[in-house]
Amino acid sequence: MTTISLTPIQIMAGVGVLLVLLFVWRSSSRRAAADAARTEVRLMSLAGRVLFTAGLIVGVQWVVIARGGNGWVLLAVLGVPALFAAYALIRALAVTTYDAPRRRGGGRR
Repeated sequence: MTTISLTPIQIMAGVGVLLVLLFVWRSSSRRAAADAARTEVRLMSLAGRVLFTAGLIVGVQWVVIARGGNGWVLLAVLGVPALFAAYALIRALAVTTYDAPRRRGGGRR
């Protein structure tokens, strides 16, 4: 059996390569964790804004209904948020077309 003999320079080079690999792996895992955290924060921020706005709309509607607002105020308080909700739902559920970019010369392949 042969023994492995390494010079101190070879050992330092091997340790350097291992450190570089470690730093690359850590930076990629940190980047993935940061991206996931940003996505969660965006989702929670959106959910918070949606809940706040919904609470505000329901509060105003409750006040108008409880105070016995006349017909036009009641129609406005109930109708305007319904219009915004319908618009948002139609935009979210609408099927849009995808126009693929054309190649130079106008030909398809």
